[in-house]
Amino acid sequence: MKIGKLLSGFDLSALGMRAQRKKMNAIAENIANSETTRTEQGGPYRRKMVHFRAGAQQTFAKALEWSGARLDTTNVQHFEFGDAAFSEAERLPGSVEAEQQEDQSQFKMVHDPSHPDADENGYVKLPNVNIVTEMVDMIAASRSYEANVTAINAAKALAKDSLEI
Repeated sequence: MKIGKLLSGFDLSALGMRAQRKKMNAIAENIANSETTRTEQGGPYRRKMVHFRAGAQQTFAKALEWSGARLDTTNVQHFEFGDAAFSEAERLPGSVEAEQQEDQSQFKMVHDPSHPDADENGYVKLPNVNIVTEMVDMIAASRSYEANVTAINAAKALAKDSLEI
């Protein structure tokens, strides 16, 4: 067995930490721009959202090969598995991708005739950012990040203990 397979828990947790870090960065940007009424693109700031989705899907046969198990055919008409090379994205039996998108919901309209960005009726378009929602999302992302750190520490302790045997 290769040592990389033994330590794959580090890779899986690192993928989760990377995704949560991207989400926390987007949330921090949203909070920092919650009052920005004029951007380089024109108009108020649009809230950024990060969505997670499963990475490259694995077949059962690929997962078995990754784990070191051998897959044999019992009938000549079965598919031949052969040697499949894994790309970097398929190296683990599961992965996650974080995709950032802009929230297309309506801007908040506030009556403030003294604001420099007010329209002819005295209304100002404010960003579609809700600070309470952002803080709840930040706490959830932070807890997920901490869970991945805990998993890395557990994998580290397991690897250390197995070396002491």
